[in-house]
Amino acid sequence: MEKQKTLEQMNAFSKNTMVENLGIEITDFGSDFVCGKIPVDHRTIQPFGLLHGGASAALAETLGSIAGEMHVNRDTQTVVGVEINCNHLRSTRDGWVYGKARPIKVERKIHIWNIDITNDDGKMVAVSRLTLAVVDKK
Repeated sequence: MEKQKTLEQMNAFSKNTMVENLGIEITDFGSDFVCGKIPVDHRTIQPFGLLHGGASAALAETLGSIAGEMHVNRDTQTVVGVEINCNHLRSTRDGWVYGKARPIKVERKIHIWNIDITNDDGKMVAVSRLTLAVVDKK
């Protein structure tokens, strides 16, 4: 029950943001991963009807950033994206795509996260790497 409440809080935190506008939902988390999904619909496709690469990158950065936040002292620190790359491997026209962020390296000042993005059939759609800087809150 506690995990479900935390998922609800994570999703509520994104209200009135790009994350909500794109339909991104956090679906699961653990000590070394964060999972989420994004719909392939009018909000996330490009003019040719395919999932927009920017939507995949937005999902990746969202999941990696949430994962990074889980590894800092949230009272005094936060994380900010420094670099993201996203290799698009397969097109998708409908349904959902799912992302899972896992750490490559989590240090005191820098985090590197790998995010795999798959379609409804479990096939790889994209793979992304996100670098986060850990910064002090002012």
